[in-house]
Amino acid sequence: MRIDIWSDVICPWCYLGSRRLDAALDRMDADGTLARGDVDLHWRAFELDPRASAAPTDLRAALERKYGPGSFDAMTARLTALGAPEGIDYRFDLARRVNTFDAHRLIAWAAGQESGQGPLVERLFRAYFTEGADISDAIALTRLAGEAGLDPVAAGEVLADGTGADEVRADETEARETGLTGVPAFVVDGRPAIPGAQEVDHIVRVLTRMLDRR
Repeated sequence: MRIDIWSDVICPWCYLGSRRLDAALDRMDADGTLARGDVDLHWRAFELDPRASAAPTDLRAALERKYGPGSFDAMTARLTALGAPEGIDYRFDLARRVNTFDAHRLIAWAAGQESGQGPLVERLFRAYFTEGADISDAIALTRLAGEAGLDPVAAGEVLADGTGADEVRADETEARETGLTGVPAFVVDGRPAIPGAQEVDHIVRVLTRMLDRR
């Protein structure tokens, strides 16, 4: 089973959805429904805020310009409560508005590396949402790639030479052509299947149903 995951590493719902998908796959592996080794995960690029500047700016101000006064506190309180049971420590007081194009380039490159994309995506989520890291910064991205098991020297070269830019743009074009308008979005064996950060039980039901239809 191939699962394509369109997401952005500054999307709190994507972080939540990633953890819930992982829990669902662990459950299915444990009960013999679907072995983890039979699942091929592909992380795809979707920039929530492609116009964000290279320099970090205030996240509260950006969200309240978009959604209205008071929206930041309401949204972050809800997400903090939802994240806790999944082991996510959202620190919205530390998170800033940043551009994620280079982070997506690095994720695209990681697909061809031995450790794959998963550890890097998880590390970037945690760095942004819990540690307040500037994941638009090449030095920070290089360090985080190394902490995720990738070669930091090679990662630095990727960030310097533009590797992965075409893959990111291709992902975003495919998302538009597929009709994806929000993330996370999980496409299973080429079929849009799970929109948003659904509960673990729901993800298990959908994946089981798709297995039964094969």
